Amino acid sequence: MDLHILPGVKAKDVAEAHKKDLVVQDEHGCKAMTYWIDEKRGNVFCLIEAPSKEAVEEMHGKAHGLVPNRIVEVDPMLVESFLGRISDPEEAETTEEGLKVFSDPSFRILLVTTIDDPVLMQHRLGTEKTKELLGLHNDIIRNELASYGGVEVEHEKPGFIASFLSAGKAVSCALAIREAIATAGLDEVGFRMALNAGEPVTKNEKLFGDTVQFAEQICSIAMSSQIGIASAVKELVSKDYFQNKENGFLNLSPRDETLLGSLFNKLEENWQDPDFNVTDYCLTMAMSKSQLYRKTIALSGLSPNVLLKEFRLEKAKERMKKQRDNISQITFDSGFTSPSYFTKCFKKKFGLLPMVYLDLLH
Repeated sequence: MDLHILPGVKAKDVAEAHKKDLVVQDEHGCKAMTYWIDEKRGNVFCLIEAPSKEAVEEMHGKAHGLVPNRIVEVDPMLVESFLGRISDPEEAETTEEGLKVFSDPSFRILLVTTIDDPVLMQHRLGTEKTKELLGLHNDIIRNELASYGGVEVEHEKPGFIASFLSAGKAVSCALAIREAIATAGLDEVGFRMALNAGEPVTKNEKLFGDTVQFAEQICSIAMSSQIGIASAVKELVSKDYFQNKENGFLNLSPRDETLLGSLFNKLEENWQDPDFNVTDYCLTMAMSKSQLYRKTIALSGLSPNVLLKEFRLEKAKERMKKQRDNISQITFDSGFTSPSYFTKCFKKKFGLLPMVYLDLLH
């Protein structure tokens, strides 16, 4: 999928460009499947089956000269889950000139939920209890998504990602899910939830990657009784939602959203570097130690040092799920410098030794 940033673009212009792509696509081994156009935001997203990113650029270049601003590899099934289609809309009308003209934005509201690691839950609660709780949790989410028109998107982590066309329905669905989760008494699954909105292709290499990532970051600082809601969603829904304090929304100021994203993005960039410490964290954030401490405590409830350590531990756990390395290898790949210290931190955070966790996984 590629992104074209074209301020002032009109649906007919894109239809004409797409028609030109179809004429030359075979020369470049491509298949121009469909596109989405957002006239308001000046964005066009093309879905193309192609052998390489270079082939996409060459096809567009020869057809009309509109070279993409960005191209990412995508799974067609994920595209269909997020955006509802991978071909032109059936209801699109054809003009007398033979152009299929439609204006179909790709902007989506995403509901992202997280839960505790099921492996740790199984260790803590037992297999049967964990299975029962997760089954009930999954049923609740899927029932409410069906009621409010949300589409479940497949992804690797525990929890759900769902796509909505309507911000109002997304927020209403989140409220219904929270009430059902509370009524079912599912405190032990560690449920968290956040809403964010965005476009399919941004800086991240994954489809809606930045939108999902920031929603997960909001989940990480939200309490179970709250619904994290990004400003991109808040500005699309009625203010009545937020006047009722019982709705329990966690909504940050734009400045704090930027800060939260920066805090986690800097960790994402540096967590594997064993030399990266709080002093370096301060430098990358352009803050003094006291400033960084106050900000991280205010946003996450954790000091910078604890935030960095727990981030590394979560990354270590993710690595264990993908491949079974020895503890020393996991230690150093996760930015820790001592296997004994890593083991101590892991046991304190998760309640079991790393080797026990590996055995439960494999």
